[in-house]
Amino acid sequence: MPKQLSLDFDPIARADDLWTRRWGAVPSMAAITSVMRAHQILLGRVDAVVKPYGLTFARYEALVLLTFSRTGELSLSKIGERLMVHPTSVTNTVDRLERAGLVSRRPNPLDGRGVLAAITDRGRAVVEDATRDLMAMDFGLDEYDADRCREIFDLLRPLRVAAGDFTEPEPEPEPESEPEPASASEPASGKAAAAASSG
Repeated sequence: MPKQLSLDFDPIARADDLWTRRWGAVPSMAAITSVMRAHQILLGRVDAVVKPYGLTFARYEALVLLTFSRTGELSLSKIGERLMVHPTSVTNTVDRLERAGLVSRRPNPLDGRGVLAAITDRGRAVVEDATRDLMAMDFGLDEYDADRCREIFDLLRPLRVAAGDFTEPEPEPEPESEPEPASASEPASGKAAAAASSG
């Protein structure tokens, strides 16, 4: 694919300026446009790395999820729940992985109509090699150090909570401070008297 020519101005900043002149300042418009463009860039970068393994990033994520599972297999419904994608997308993903010999399917013994997807030995080897390559290019985020990556994660977390991805745990209550016990050699009243006389 030919490399896109760089512009000599930021088109999102330009759009933000024109938007402000026409409709007033709306910082959220520039923010969402930047997020959408970042998504395109990152998906292109990571898909280029996993493509030689016959994967897309979505298929890679499914393989990683199966690798993390204790038995190496999960129901399709659980895969969809964890990856937060529609059941049809899960079915398509597992179909492609099965055709490539990276996963196998079997009926779910706990659910008469359910199906389990299990990672194969070949799938484990592929996910290890692809992971090594993705880590080498910092998952496409090599312009950012570890602290900035954590900032990005924290900035996007409230959006994910509001969308219902997960429930934020309640903060732990602050422990109540307890008064220091009086020493055995000096009664509490003696301490108070000593403090008063030293003032």
